[in-house]
Amino acid sequence: MTLIQTYLFRQIALPVLAACASLAGIGILSQSLDQLEVIVERGQSVWIMVKLTLLAVPLLFSVILPIGLFVGALIALTRLQREQELTAAYASGMTRWQMIAPGAWLAAGVAAVMLLTNVVVQPWAQRTAREQAFAIRTDLAALLVEEGRFVQGPNGLTVYVQQIEQNGLLKNLFIYIQDGDKVTTWDAAEARFGRVDGQPVLTMKQGSWQQYSPAGVLQQLVFDGYVFPLGPYVTDDQRIRYKSADLWITQLFSPTPELIRDTAPRGELLAEAHSRLSSPLYALTAMAMALTAILGGAFSRTGYTARIAKASAAFLLVRVIGYAVVAASAWTGWLNVFQYLLPIAATVVALRLLFRALKPHRASRPTLSRLKVRPA
Repeated sequence: MTLIQTYLFRQIALPVLAACASLAGIGILSQSLDQLEVIVERGQSVWIMVKLTLLAVPLLFSVILPIGLFVGALIALTRLQREQELTAAYASGMTRWQMIAPGAWLAAGVAAVMLLTNVVVQPWAQRTAREQAFAIRTDLAALLVEEGRFVQGPNGLTVYVQQIEQNGLLKNLFIYIQDGDKVTTWDAAEARFGRVDGQPVLTMKQGSWQQYSPAGVLQQLVFDGYVFPLGPYVTDDQRIRYKSADLWITQLFSPTPELIRDTAPRGELLAEAHSRLSSPLYALTAMAMALTAILGGAFSRTGYTARIAKASAAFLLVRVIGYAVVAASAWTGWLNVFQYLLPIAATVVALRLLFRALKPHRASRPTLSRLKVRPA
């Protein structure tokens, strides 16, 4: 790129980066509010909440980046046009292709980032988040204990803990187990969750055990240390169930029968695959419409509100139709081709309007019939 093109690229890229960062911040805030349940109800650390929040961001990129590109490009191009920097660039001898090249390169870069995110980063992040959520859901420390409350577990198990320290140490533990008419209780000054031979256990210290005998006599045992097995109180469903957004692109195009049974129908998986490959094209559409909104008409000192509103409405309409096509493609496979044709057609139309507006209009030459001879 020439020096002027580099300048234009930088002037457009900075507002685009700011717009994308702002939208990403809003997405992170909304996700963090959803993840508060991890701390409030599951007793997990703040780091786990931050990790799950950040892992959800790549899924939003297909929505955030085209909109951020469109908004940032409009802001930058409006300022450049209002300050007549684009007019000066035309006056320096730049052609129309040279003028739009910085925006095109920026859109191509955003499209490449979206493609990499959709194919590689998103499935990795979603699978990692799904595995973390599964670990939280099956975490006995989160399921069976809650500070200051009686928590009912499976198979007649009830657990009470007076205090949970940051290092995971349980203080003043009480366990109540009811098996029909048989009741057994445990109490311990300290306890900690762990595993022995791959099985979950609860190691208790300085406690006692109570149970009534068949004759109705209370039996009690005091111990310094005891390992309580938790295997009978673990649910049988210990398998992670992935969704279509968690799968790799190869799995979406060639799913196994087990994957189709556990995740989604084959049509929905194919629609997801084509959506990941086609959504980067909307970055090109966004830049083409932004260029058309600002450069697709005469210079105006009063602003470009009407043109920007029309371009925004057109981009919003194209994007909404794109989502509708993705949903319809899950049931009608041949509609997947329109996931690619729609953004390409919108880009071509926008560029066509832009180049038609940039063509100089020839002034009509006066003819003899139009000339009027004024008397001397």
